[in-house]
Amino acid sequence: MTSENWGARLHQAGAYSLYLHVPFCAQKCAYCDFASWATGRHDPLIARYASALCSQIDEARELGLLGDVRTAYIGGGTPTMLGAGSLGRLVSAASGLGVGELSCEANPDSLSDEVLTCMVDGGATRVSIGVQSLDDSELKVLGRLHDAALAKKRVRAAVASGLDVSCDLMCALPGQTDVSWAATLDEFLALGAGHVSVYPLMIEEGTAFDKLYGDEDCDWNSDEVQARRMQMAQAELEGQNLNRYEVASYAKPNCRCLHNIAYWTGRPYLGLGTKASSMLTLEGYIRLLKTACNLPPAPSDTARVRLRAVNGRDEIAADPRLESLRFSIEFLTEGQAAAEDLMLGARLAEGLHPSLIDHARAVLPPGSLDACLDGLIADGYIKFVNGSYSPTERGWLLGNELYGRLWDLAPGDVLEV
Repeated sequence: MTSENWGARLHQAGAYSLYLHVPFCAQKCAYCDFASWATGRHDPLIARYASALCSQIDEARELGLLGDVRTAYIGGGTPTMLGAGSLGRLVSAASGLGVGELSCEANPDSLSDEVLTCMVDGGATRVSIGVQSLDDSELKVLGRLHDAALAKKRVRAAVASGLDVSCDLMCALPGQTDVSWAATLDEFLALGAGHVSVYPLMIEEGTAFDKLYGDEDCDWNSDEVQARRMQMAQAELEGQNLNRYEVASYAKPNCRCLHNIAYWTGRPYLGLGTKASSMLTLEGYIRLLKTACNLPPAPSDTARVRLRAVNGRDEIAADPRLESLRFSIEFLTEGQAAAEDLMLGARLAEGLHPSLIDHARAVLPPGSLDACLDGLIADGYIKFVNGSYSPTERGWLLGNELYGRLWDLAPGDVLEV
């Protein structure tokens, strides 16, 4: 790939990826700060909201924002809360765009055989299941509705359906030990899933865990415990042919999540639904302006626009027109976009693509990128091997320092509206 090809990502008028946000859950988990709300399964808002997303897909396609979309991801919240009918229609609407990969998030308690069938029949290729732990006491503390037995049963059913299957697992939890974490990893490996995302628990502001533990020094969630559990996961998973390709993601061959890779490699994406985020080129933003006339004009030096829909779920269900959406907006210059791509690219095992390095050198202040990279090598965060800068073990474990130093290359302040 050439420098010119990386720069061309800043001029793709349509989205490469589509994200659809479903904000409903059966119960709010103790650690969750996502845009989701506990909702009764038969609340009529659920079906109206799903229909609204289908309408927005159609309108975005008519604007030319989805003509070249390659991946789609239905996340939440809990998309399987939609039930087979509404979820099937939403999956079909996304699949109808001609995407090569279509993922849908699920929780074990709502991933019925009927829902699995609707995913497959609608054109989904992948399901990501929120397992989190295979220890019943840990699941109870997290506020999950399923137990380990149900999680294993539904993962096996998903594997049998023919979908590519990913599971989420969490470490550094209250009551978790090295022994229970090792058991969760062993039991996961026996299920046959081809992908797993592994995260240390983060105690987020405003969550139930924040109220319980926010003012405490939690030994069970210390940096040392988090690092040790992540290292345990790496050793166990890579020993079974699930290789780490991103700081928190492991996959068997041909099972990587292409949608998430798009996020980390500067591809423009459109997010639909309450609190959904989008990253558009200037050309894509101009297309959105054709219908969303309330949006401000982009400054002359804009290369990338980040948007987050602020409309509530009731508002979107009542009026799904794109012109009715309100957004928080960030306008990025070419240099700021390059710094962002460097920061996100450093999450990948393959490291920073040479064409990104060439592009960044051309748009960042002279000498600044090479000085930063040399410093990161000297401090042990990255290495230069086979023509690519990639994270070291220290870089994996102290990612915030690595990412922060790359983002600090961004010239000036991002304009927020």
